[in-house]
Amino acid sequence: MYIGGLQKFSVIDYTDHICAIIFTVGCNFSCPYCHNPELRGLNKGAELIEESEVLEFLKERVGKLEAVVITGGEPTLQPDLLDFIAKVKEMGYLVKLDSNGSNPHILQEAIDRNLVDYIAMDVKAPLDKYAEHVRRDIDTEKLKESIDLIMKSGVDYEFRTTVVRSLLSESDIMEIVDLVKGAKRFYLQKFIPNKTNDPSFMKEGSYSEEEFKAMQEKIKPLVEFCGIR
Repeated sequence: MYIGGLQKFSVIDYTDHICAIIFTVGCNFSCPYCHNPELRGLNKGAELIEESEVLEFLKERVGKLEAVVITGGEPTLQPDLLDFIAKVKEMGYLVKLDSNGSNPHILQEAIDRNLVDYIAMDVKAPLDKYAEHVRRDIDTEKLKESIDLIMKSGVDYEFRTTVVRSLLSESDIMEIVDLVKGAKRFYLQKFIPNKTNDPSFMKEGSYSEEEFKAMQEKIKPLVEFCGIR
């Protein structure tokens, strides 16, 4: 595992659970608004955290922490991700996995092996605009496959969309919702420009609170729960 960061305590990243957060290095997307650009790839001289160090920390925190969130970057790019999660599960932790959905076969194996308790998938854009948004060629069929398998998995889950006003119109957002129609949870996430992959996006913004609430009301009948973050 290429681990670029470890947040030792959080009460907001896994609802109702005290957790630690592991940040993996490497991503196959290049979203301009990404707030963790340092995790996109292995830079020369980058400081990585040894897997053994992380596992030792988790052993010491058994009984004090309840869960581990694995995020990135894109965790499913890690060739030993599932073996690592298995070690975490053996300690008795709940595991939440964040993913962009580009590797459905990894998600399926994690589900089949009962390695994940919660999956959070980012849905970035309408499918016909995905490549433009993530600035990479992308097989959108794999994204649809991930959405479908997550919704049918029996594992707790959410879908979420980070909203940059200049990138997503209201009609774009409703197209995204159509992809996850009937989902258990869908979150609209406000874009906050404090650190970005593309420096020009530091000047970008999101919608107003009133506009978000109006969109939320339109989305509510289409999913079981729609939240704003």
